[in-house]
Amino acid sequence: MPNREIPRIRIIRGDCSIVLGGEAGQGIRTIEDVLTRVLKLSGYNVFSTREYMSRIRGGVNTTEVRVSSRRVSAFLNRIDILMPLGLGVITRLRRRVSRDTIILGERSILGEDLKGYEEQFIEVPITDTASRIGGSIYSNIVAAGVLAGLLKAEMIMLEDYLRKFFSAKGAEVVERNIAAAREGFRIGEDPSISGMLRVELDRNPGVREELLIGGGEAVALGAAAGGCNFLAFYPMSPSTSIAVYLAQHMEKLGIIVEQAEDEISAINMVLGAWYAGARAMASTSGGGFDLMVEGLSLAGMIESPIVINIGMRPGPATGLPTRTEQADLGIALYSGHGEFPRIILAPGTIEDAFHLTRRAFNLADKYQVPVIILTDQYLIDSMYNIMGELKPSEEDIERYIVETDREYRRFRFTEDGLSPRGIPGYGEGLVCVDSDEHDEEGHITEDLQVRSRMVEKRLRKLEALKGEAIPPQLIGDGDYSILVVGWGSTYNPLREALESMGRDDVALLHFKQVYPLHPDAERYLRRAEETVIVEGNATSQFGRLIKAETGLNLNKRLLKYDGMPFAVEEIVEGLKKLIS
Repeated sequence: MPNREIPRIRIIRGDCSIVLGGEAGQGIRTIEDVLTRVLKLSGYNVFSTREYMSRIRGGVNTTEVRVSSRRVSAFLNRIDILMPLGLGVITRLRRRVSRDTIILGERSILGEDLKGYEEQFIEVPITDTASRIGGSIYSNIVAAGVLAGLLKAEMIMLEDYLRKFFSAKGAEVVERNIAAAREGFRIGEDPSISGMLRVELDRNPGVREELLIGGGEAVALGAAAGGCNFLAFYPMSPSTSIAVYLAQHMEKLGIIVEQAEDEISAINMVLGAWYAGARAMASTSGGGFDLMVEGLSLAGMIESPIVINIGMRPGPATGLPTRTEQADLGIALYSGHGEFPRIILAPGTIEDAFHLTRRAFNLADKYQVPVIILTDQYLIDSMYNIMGELKPSEEDIERYIVETDREYRRFRFTEDGLSPRGIPGYGEGLVCVDSDEHDEEGHITEDLQVRSRMVEKRLRKLEALKGEAIPPQLIGDGDYSILVVGWGSTYNPLREALESMGRDDVALLHFKQVYPLHPDAERYLRRAEETVIVEGNATSQFGRLIKAETGLNLNKRLLKYDGMPFAVEEIVEGLKKLIS
């Protein structure tokens, strides 16, 4: 017999990055759902995020699942284990596949894609195993079982979760999926794999009881916690998941969800709901918000509260409809003809997505202005386990509607610009609003002095808004000389990148409210000797806003606009090139 070299054992310790890939329709999303929840229930910290093509079937979709001994919440370029379920996955991920990446799959399926990767490939009989159980439809559950076995998850947790996951499909389907998972689990534990690949992670029993939640769910629950009782939308990725979640739970949450014929109808429904006394939200993405802009301007004129979630994705036009970007700050800030105040929030974490959405309804109600929540595909389609609970409470809901009397004037001039807001039928007064310029009672006017006073009244709210703005968060040593600036969903990748760099002279200033800016922003920026802004667009939209508001130029920029989120490693590499 010829001599055969004994393959080296790849040992992954502390943090394992797994990437699953395949065509749309192969059940990659199901593997992610099953694997993340079972691993969390087994006591591991988990994070997942997905990127997918805008196709019903075909293409190449991938999901990254990080499993770790410590809390993780950021995307990595590094791939420790790659499980491609079809052709094209390895080719697509070639830049991220290193010599240390272990590939689990089937040679008969991957064929030429394995050229150059033979030494790091481990054969896993997924299709044959699924066929013995009932057909290739069970391949994704076999694959989930393989990874669960390899990562030493608890089989009982896997079985229990599959019973719940497939309960609506009948007993036979449940049992076959459990059988598929058991067979996959056995393969994952088999020495033919475990002898070549070992993953060593610490369990934390406390993680079992923690909440595993995605960004889209957090926005939806935050809306419910803020007293939202009406949502109108037209389907548009990535924001559709928010409306779908609320529609699935609308009876329990007491929310009416309406799929409108288009975005113009959606925003006008929401304005009508606020006028009638509801607390309402429109959910859309950049292209849909374009259609809502006239309604936004109407909200500015009639001083109506309104909450709008924009799930950002790359444009212009259809762009990359299923990818991520931070390029809609400009339209959120400057959209709508005329001049009127607004608030723009940008959650950085899943926890922020809940708390800021809840807060948005109180701010809109109190100041009678549009509140725009800027999320993006990366945040909405990511999930991880979090400490504590996200619980709606009536005490969190602030209501500012007044009972009207016969002398009621909807747009009464006040020192702070806030007129008492009544609703039809609550009191004796007439609640008159109009899209034309109007007097204090809401009647159309062309009195130019009244016009000037109304413009000034509306804009006076800005000063009050600045007083309630959320201050930026400083992460790192307060005695910094280099300040990295970020906003929105870059928070977790930036924080992990700076922790890995370990430099005491570098700190992170993160903004979860991008307009109006808190007065502290300028103080933090002026203290730095060097500043670097990191954002997911091509023109540094937030950097230009900071310059407009403070006069400070953040001339060092780390920008990304290819549709993928910032990876921790590329932030580290980019910052090392930019800072001294």
